[in-house]
Amino acid sequence: MQSDAKTPEEYLSELEPRRREAISAVRDVILENLPDGYEEVMQYGMLSYVVPLSEFADTYNGQPLMYIALASQKQYMSLYLTTVYADPALSDWFKQRYLATGKRLNMGKSCVRFRKLEDLPLDLVAEVTALTPLATFLEEARASRSA
Repeated sequence: MQSDAKTPEEYLSELEPRRREAISAVRDVILENLPDGYEEVMQYGMLSYVVPLSEFADTYNGQPLMYIALASQKQYMSLYLTTVYADPALSDWFKQRYLATGKRLNMGKSCVRFRKLEDLPLDLVAEVTALTPLATFLEEARASRSA
């Protein structure tokens, strides 16, 4: 279910009420905890929180680097966490913290899938969102390119 919405508000308005409520709640947590410098955009049909091209334009595809993304898919909703994907230690930490909440973790490499808002520990979403300042994310991105 990729959206053609041009703005986050347009994206949210396309969702059925239960999905809109869940995605809006996760979006609010992300926006409240997003470190300075990232911006919210529509990218690849999802709500994306990215490094502005004005900060880092030398990307392989000309698109801003994604930090976090949020989407409503056909069967579930998805939260994409690129830092969790890129760092095995952070991935282990995230999985342990998630499971400690007692909630069932349905996760790919970077994608946390959830069917309803209650399936997602919002305090952990807040923590992982706030974890990586823009300068650190850029430093890690540059280091991975030179490796």
